[in-house]
Amino acid sequence: MTRTLADLSQAADDFLAEYQLATLATLRADGTPHVCPVGFTIDREAGVARVITSGGNQKARNAERGGRAALTHVDGARWLTLEGTARVLRDAASVRDAEDRYEARYRKPRANPARVVIEVTVTRAMGSASMFV
Repeated sequence: MTRTLADLSQAADDFLAEYQLATLATLRADGTPHVCPVGFTIDREAGVARVITSGGNQKARNAERGGRAALTHVDGARWLTLEGTARVLRDAASVRDAEDRYEARYRKPRANPARVVIEVTVTRAMGSASMFV
């Protein structure tokens, strides 16, 4: 049974609101995984997770090729992984929206004129039992 964002519990919502870093896994052009620490935000209504980054970073280049990505939070026995297809958004409105969401969860991001948004359309969720209803 595949779980999705619709299956997340209040404990998962609370976890996703905490100041927790995650890892983002994307695939390089040669198919090998690239995993790096990130902050991300979740928009359950839209079904997407967002990561802000510089456009030239490896994770952005990987996401621009499309394909799958996974974001994972781990805090002791609590963990949650959100998987889906990734794309890069460069338009000013999308970047500003993602920056605002990031600021609400973490802190105001530093100015970065090369900033882009990696948007992951979440199609699968995995995690510890408390993360699901």
